[in-house]
Amino acid sequence: MSATMIKEFRLPDLGEGLTESEIVAWKVAVGDTVTLNQIIAEVETAKAVVELPSPFAGVVAALHEQPGSVVEVGKPIVSFEIEGDDGGSGSDTGAAKREPNLVGYGAVLEASGRPARRARTFAAPAAVPVVEVASAETVTPVRAAEPVPPARVAEPVESKPVETRPAERPRSTPPVRKLAKDLGVDLEAVTGTGEHGLITREDVRNFVGGGDLPAAAQELAGAQVQAAGLTQAPGERETRTPIKGVRKFTAAAMVASAFTAPHVTEFLTVDVTPTMELLARLKASRAFAGYKLTPLTLVSKAVLIALRNHPTLNARWDEANQEIVQFNYVNLGIAAATPRGLTVPNIKDADRMSLLDLSTALTELTETARAGKTSPEALSGGTISITNIGVFGIDAGTPILNPGEAAILALGAVRKMPWEYQDEVALRQVMTLSLSFDHRLVDGEQGSRFLQDLGTMLADPGMVLAMV
Repeated sequence: MSATMIKEFRLPDLGEGLTESEIVAWKVAVGDTVTLNQIIAEVETAKAVVELPSPFAGVVAALHEQPGSVVEVGKPIVSFEIEGDDGGSGSDTGAAKREPNLVGYGAVLEASGRPARRARTFAAPAAVPVVEVASAETVTPVRAAEPVPPARVAEPVESKPVETRPAERPRSTPPVRKLAKDLGVDLEAVTGTGEHGLITREDVRNFVGGGDLPAAAQELAGAQVQAAGLTQAPGERETRTPIKGVRKFTAAAMVASAFTAPHVTEFLTVDVTPTMELLARLKASRAFAGYKLTPLTLVSKAVLIALRNHPTLNARWDEANQEIVQFNYVNLGIAAATPRGLTVPNIKDADRMSLLDLSTALTELTETARAGKTSPEALSGGTISITNIGVFGIDAGTPILNPGEAAILALGAVRKMPWEYQDEVALRQVMTLSLSFDHRLVDGEQGSRFLQDLGTMLADPGMVLAMV
């Protein structure tokens, strides 16, 4: 016998343990009929804007969050009314397992007869059935003869009291534990205000505001608390913008990198006139017709070639296991300025690509990043990065390492300058390269030789034949 079922869809982890996301826009409204895998919302994680597909086919019964809301992973965001059996299994008869749609997310249709995961039961008003949490969604059976309005189903989820169970250690997420460690905060002394007593970033920052911190952490703690807007009321001539999304993630990553890896930056100014002449010939070649070639394209290829002789710059420091992880592949990160902030998507296995393939990958990466459509997968797993500050007319800088990487190269602007050439002064095209590296992994000699080889190839592209 057919019955109407109400299923809640809870915000999934969209990749790499991210703890929250912002609802950017809903693509459906209450009462809309949706199909499996239909896009129902756009959400912004700490790394990118992601399209969220529906894990069910049915009718939208309720939207629990408004656009602009920041939602913690695991909280209900939408309820669906679907057709099911009286047995209450919540499965679509004969439905097959769906394929994952996003990194870290891939809701699976429940198989008929599969027992639900045992979970906590929460208190609820007598007129409302108890809701049991089963993975990412909640199933509430409703008899077909007595349909329950969507609003009544959604209401108890947000308003019912929750009984907190005692735990052996404070409940918190990895980013919160990292923040507490950086600030010298003992989580045993912090009272959690999140769901089921979860300790949030705000709890740690509020604790910092109360004092009792080691002296070494006072300066860093004060800066973070002020950045969070906890110590000063807004003035008439000030504009306050919430720190969230990509900006929030980037800030945390840069602080973690700057205070963890000992940075060293070296500079080399190179006469790249031969490289620019090569670039002009390639653009005029039929083999490269229709491809976008830039100085970044050729420098990226030169970096990939230089890494073959200097693999220490393509490594990671594993503090937990006290190991140096040497990568036998190159996922080349390219820093991209987007309306939502800085992102560093990477090209997987770039070392295996031809110049044509690399050109195509760079073009796609840039266009996707500017459109705000970079996937979480493309933003993780990088091994070395390049940032092209020359497009802004800047000559040199001291780039901060992308967390988990050993080196980052900044490209300066190509400028026509008086330069010594064949024992005379001539007007040449000159570029400055700025290389930052993690001194735990890369010695000064290794960084210098890498930069020297890179400069040699750009000053005389024919030297590549002697390096491969």
